[in-house]
Amino acid sequence: MSGAAQRSRFAMTTVAIGCLLLGAGIAQAEDATPYPEQGDSRPGGLAMAADLVVGRPLGLVGSVLGTAIFVAGLPFEVLSGDVAGPGKRLVVEPLEFTFTRPLGEFN
Repeated sequence: MSGAAQRSRFAMTTVAIGCLLLGAGIAQAEDATPYPEQGDSRPGGLAMAADLVVGRPLGLVGSVLGTAIFVAGLPFEVLSGDVAGPGKRLVVEPLEFTFTRPLGEFN
């Protein structure tokens, strides 16, 4: 294997491991409440940081891809008579996830 291929494989492995670790942190932060005896359900700092670094960029990518898929399928959706359903699922929901929900809340 050449040096460039080894570096590329190492970079991809590092990114994959980082994503797995951040995903585990998000899942743990989502389940944990800082003060369960007081009923405080606000997200912690780890959840907010993970959302800012991973969740929002992925939401933006999902919004762009969802919009592209919606536009590509629009002629078929018009023929079937159901434009609102796919529009909400592919465009509106990813945009709401990315831009309108509070930082760190994944519900």
